[in-house]
Amino acid sequence: MRVAFAGLGVMGYPMAGFLARAGHDVTVFNRTTSKATAWQKEYAGSTAATPKEAARSAEIVFCCVGNDDDVRQVILGDAGVLAGAAEGSVIVDHTTASARIACEIYDLAQQKGVDFLDAPLSGGQAGAESGQLTIMVGGDRPAYERILPVMDCYAKACTLIGDVGCGQKAKMVNQICIAGIVQGLAEGLHLAKRSGLDVAAVIGAISKGAAQSWQMENRWQTMNNDEFEFGFAVEWMRKDLKIALEEAERVGATLEMTERVDRFYAEVEELGGKRFDTSSLIKRLEP
Repeated sequence: MRVAFAGLGVMGYPMAGFLARAGHDVTVFNRTTSKATAWQKEYAGSTAATPKEAARSAEIVFCCVGNDDDVRQVILGDAGVLAGAAEGSVIVDHTTASARIACEIYDLAQQKGVDFLDAPLSGGQAGAESGQLTIMVGGDRPAYERILPVMDCYAKACTLIGDVGCGQKAKMVNQICIAGIVQGLAEGLHLAKRSGLDVAAVIGAISKGAAQSWQMENRWQTMNNDEFEFGFAVEWMRKDLKIALEEAERVGATLEMTERVDRFYAEVEELGGKRFDTSSLIKRLEP
């Protein structure tokens, strides 16, 4: 298919690469043009000067940028994706953003005869580079079923959660659960070390039971070694938790643990850990 990809960050760059390697005709846009040029040299696709230009001949346009403001600029700006999108095309936003901006774009896209799906990701940079992402999607089923075979190029699991915005809400749940698990793991490791236990032996035992988690399997050793350069950055997690907390306030949900862990991440930032990965919660216990 003719596809476009706007946003070649640590996630978007390899995702667009998987599309090209699968045989799709890919045009990319990135605000830093040198990144788009490097991608073109590696994957032999095309580059565009604006999102509008990238979208002009695309059947599907994928976006993966930073936050609501970035999404609004790249999709809704004068030179944005929607300005160039053809009737009958589909815009898929992989950014972790608010459900509010997803609904706003959906309404405007429908007026142009363009479909829109919000489709945030889980799996981080490693998942993007290995083509093993989990994707939570909100939007209309016909559009979802149309683009699913294309998203499968870089996904291990895709789920249509519900109407537009529901993908973003599911991602909020995902981030809340991760934050709680990492905080529990940080405190558990901290207690094990202060108690003089063999941490490797403890993890070897409890990881075979109900305490097992992806975070435990993949992060306990680097946490124990005071190494935090292996994944999703603290500042990105705080952006995501802010979105979740705002949604909770809107719907009247109580997120006591999430509020507390967000404050803990603020303490990690004060220790200089803005770009540490999210497992760095243990840093505030053992600075």
